[in-house]
Amino acid sequence: MTSVSAEPAARPPLTPASALLLGLALCVAWVGGNLLVPALAPSGIASTAARLGIYAAVLLGLWQGLERTPFAPDRRLWVWLAVAIPLTLWLALAWSLALDGAFRPGLGRVPLLPIAILLPLVVGLPVLLRLRAIAAVLDATPAHWLVALQVYRILGGIFLVSWAQGSVAGIFAWPAAVGDMLTGVMALPVALTLASGSAGARRAAVLWNIFGIADLALAVTLASLSSPGPLQLFGFDIPGAQLGTYPTVLTPAFAVPLSVLLHALSLRQLRRSAAHIAPARVALA
Repeated sequence: MTSVSAEPAARPPLTPASALLLGLALCVAWVGGNLLVPALAPSGIASTAARLGIYAAVLLGLWQGLERTPFAPDRRLWVWLAVAIPLTLWLALAWSLALDGAFRPGLGRVPLLPIAILLPLVVGLPVLLRLRAIAAVLDATPAHWLVALQVYRILGGIFLVSWAQGSVAGIFAWPAAVGDMLTGVMALPVALTLASGSAGARRAAVLWNIFGIADLALAVTLASLSSPGPLQLFGFDIPGAQLGTYPTVLTPAFAVPLSVLLHALSLRQLRRSAAHIAPARVALA
């Protein structure tokens, strides 16, 4: 009698539905953990780990994208440094100003937070969207990478924790947190759909990017209207002064403009890939 050795069954790949459940589980774990340990968020430990993780993921993804290009090794290094150095200086400056309390709202002070949000966009968007080297990296990099990267947006759920603790007005916390968490939760299933090349995947990714940008714009607007200052219209019972203090302020001072830049790069990548696919379809017709 011969024995037949059964091969282990192949593990099914992660599906968009299971990725959605994973994102929801991460949201529950993040918000629940901060609620169970109230001292975690004010300590800055979670914020430090999150910011450094995002920073490392961006630079690692850039390097892996550069390795897919036909660039010579020395040019890859120079392009990587051209992004890594400004990104490092930007994060270090925002972190230093946050620790010094420079973003705290107050009478007679020049509001630095709007500058911290807008300046990286004014400087970064034209450069990143026009450089040929960045275009080459986008062409060589799978489009789902930039989408999946923003799973970190689930960290925006921290504003619900701040609202529950009575330190942030609900009129800001709920739209900002829910919008951020939805963007982060949907990042993985949209990325998987895009990677599969299924019909409508590119359109779904474009809509996801637009939603993510709109969420950030709404959050910044509500933060300005609910924080102490000349623009405050509501939230006087619980003014959003915490939004200008460390570690919370690193979200608008660094994560928000970085996310807008990533959305812009993703939209450019999707547009370029569509432009490359269209001639190929014409040639095959």
